Amino acid sequence: MLNRLKIWLKSSDSFLARKVFTFLKEIRTFEFPVIRPVHGLLYHCHKSFTALVHGTLRFLYWTPLFKSQLNNNPKQLFVYSGIPLLIGPLKINMGDQCRISGHTTLSGRHSRNFQPELTIGNNVDVSWQNEIFVGRKVIIGNNVRMAVKVRLIGYPGHPVDANDRAKGLPDTEDQIGDIILEEDVWLAAGVTVMGDVTIGAGTIVATGSVVTKSLPAGVLAGGVPAKVIKTLPSTVPLEKQHG
Repeated sequence: MLNRLKIWLKSSDSFLARKVFTFLKEIRTFEFPVIRPVHGLLYHCHKSFTALVHGTLRFLYWTPLFKSQLNNNPKQLFVYSGIPLLIGPLKINMGDQCRISGHTTLSGRHSRNFQPELTIGNNVDVSWQNEIFVGRKVIIGNNVRMAVKVRLIGYPGHPVDANDRAKGLPDTEDQIGDIILEEDVWLAAGVTVMGDVTIGAGTIVATGSVVTKSLPAGVLAGGVPAKVIKTLPSTVPLEKQHG
């Protein structure tokens, strides 16, 4: 009944229908006037309250729960915006002073022969909507930066053979591959890294690139598939700067 009335109001040439439809649109789009001193204060109160709630949850709930699933006990771990999603059997070792978004998926491939292992170094950023699929081994070195929507694909999840896929069979051992991100690598937004890939120390991979083959150290790479664009100026590692 209500749906028919809505259709009639939208499609009828009736003067009454057009007037009622216009009136209802005005009601739907009515905006309460902004009183800047009042609403500005309310906004800051809202931000302060939500920051307090999230900080409390992070300290008392998100971080302890996530750390309970790690193989070690890293120091100064900053887990924000919830708890990362953990899927499958996965052994995780994480370094100190890391930051990881709760909107992150960490997945380990089911295997009878071994337990997939994810190793994350010190001072690593794992931003929101990152996905790390560990076939056998994924190693992320110290000071690595992974921007939003980065994907590390150590296993595909499905077999190549269409009949096997239709039967719901898993991928095969020859489809999986290790991924190694050496120290100081920066993966920009939307980068995908496939299995059997090593990215050398200090290398930057441009937004939206797909890395299908290993990249050397100290370069800027980009594209689909990613290729070396240029060599980056050499930098002195942070720990060496301080002697």
